Amino acid sequence: MPAYWIAHVTVTDPQRYQAYMAAAPEAFRQYNARFLARGEQAESLEGAPFTKHVLIEFDDYQSALACYRSEAYQRAKQARTGCAEVMITIVDGLNIMQQA
Repeated sequence: MPAYWIAHVTVTDPQRYQAYMAAAPEAFRQYNARFLARGEQAESLEGAPFTKHVLIEFDDYQSALACYRSEAYQRAKQARTGCAEVMITIVDGLNIMQQA
């Protein structure tokens, strides 16, 4: 069953954020991540507003969590420290076969 990262981001220092953007793909490749949405056009109807929204699919929950905890992603995360406000949630996908 797939799992997803739901990430909301507000970049506060675009120049420094480029280091994160250069480093993060290594972790995503290692864990077969698939970007389903990565956009700035959005309307926050409830909760804190962010300027970017990202939906990333993984093969399963364990892979999604392992990606976040990986050395490669933690290096990327360190690179964005102080240049972005970020909220990331990992969530299980639905088992469509059980829904029927």
